[in-house]
Amino acid sequence: MSDLRALLQIPASRLEAINSLMLDGNITVTNEMLAVIAKYGTPEEINRKHRESRKMENLFKQVEMKAPGHIKDLKWLIEQRDNGAFVPVANYREKVLGAAARTTQFKDELAVTLEVSALQYFPWVRVMAEQAIANKTLIPGRFIAVRKMKESEADGDLPAIVAALDIMGSSFVETLDTKGTDGSNIHLGGPATITGYFGGIGQPNDHALMWLDEFLYYYTNYGVQHVLNFNAGTILLGFMLYKLGVDIQFKISVFFGSDNPYHALWIMTMAKLYSRDDGSSPLIGFNWSNSINNRTMELSAEFRKSLGFEKVVRFEHHITEPQKSIVLQPYDRRDELVQVAGHVANIAAKHEGGDPEVDVTREHLSDILDYFRDKQEVIDSGDWDNLQTNFLDKVAACNHSAQALTENGLSFIAAKNLHK
Repeated sequence: MSDLRALLQIPASRLEAINSLMLDGNITVTNEMLAVIAKYGTPEEINRKHRESRKMENLFKQVEMKAPGHIKDLKWLIEQRDNGAFVPVANYREKVLGAAARTTQFKDELAVTLEVSALQYFPWVRVMAEQAIANKTLIPGRFIAVRKMKESEADGDLPAIVAALDIMGSSFVETLDTKGTDGSNIHLGGPATITGYFGGIGQPNDHALMWLDEFLYYYTNYGVQHVLNFNAGTILLGFMLYKLGVDIQFKISVFFGSDNPYHALWIMTMAKLYSRDDGSSPLIGFNWSNSINNRTMELSAEFRKSLGFEKVVRFEHHITEPQKSIVLQPYDRRDELVQVAGHVANIAAKHEGGDPEVDVTREHLSDILDYFRDKQEVIDSGDWDNLQTNFLDKVAACNHSAQALTENGLSFIAAKNLHK
């Protein structure tokens, strides 16, 4: 077997061939990528624009221009944070365990990031925060947004959410509009052509470069740094952009369908090839398919560590899912989370639905297709309050996972600026 294993070694000449390809000035795909980047400046200039746009005072200016009513909620959030209105981690643990919390040795080195998807509208932030203060519960440490970017930009929610999550100390990921639901494949429509989507999420032909262009726009104008990645081509573009010096960060989306350790090995091998000299990679989140089991994460954790990515690449796993349009219900992976979180590092527990027994009682069942609805249509249909309820159910499910982790001596990462 050792002789057979030796055959897997990649000769240096093969790597030289790849480098030769990348440095060849006559390769059109590379030239077109560089031309998109050049529209925004050098990597240094692009990063400078990003840092400026992410400054709180500049985010507030964006909000004031488009949604001045959001300013009072942002200032309220800052005031609550500075006054220590949110439950500290030690107090939360004591609330769950009583006096035993003081002597429990929590596995902080294996802390699970609490994650909720999707934070679609800024007004939900204050309602969530008010409930957390009143009930002494937790604000998640990570959020995903899947709303149409142009719509969110136009009504001022985009800069307001970026500002709010920086105030709270939560990371977040945006979903760009070039995600396959933008008519990229002119031959596909709705359910009648659903099998046509099985070959990919839908970023054909020039849409990979459109994705790159869209990312750089929001990166330089709104400080958006973390985005979802659905497609092997845009994943490669993300790796190359980071290698060139632009500080993009992205996560593999569940829609990419990573459902076995060899798929993860392929992606992380490419991540290593395009990593920087400091060992860092733009791949900071790996969202598994709903079909994986704990062993897949355990096996992948072995080579993730060997590649030096244990602290770089977070394994993001769905614990709950919407009632409609994505998986068979009831879907609840909380027990499996508790089993794996004690020995696999850098996991995020993603809650995309409420607890099934709660979710199923709602007037409007949570539905993954709600992510793709126009805001005005949501309002006109009477579902505005229903979608907020669905979101708050996800936050509650996330808190139930935090409770289960705490009860088992495990640790979590909540909004770091709120829960000291």
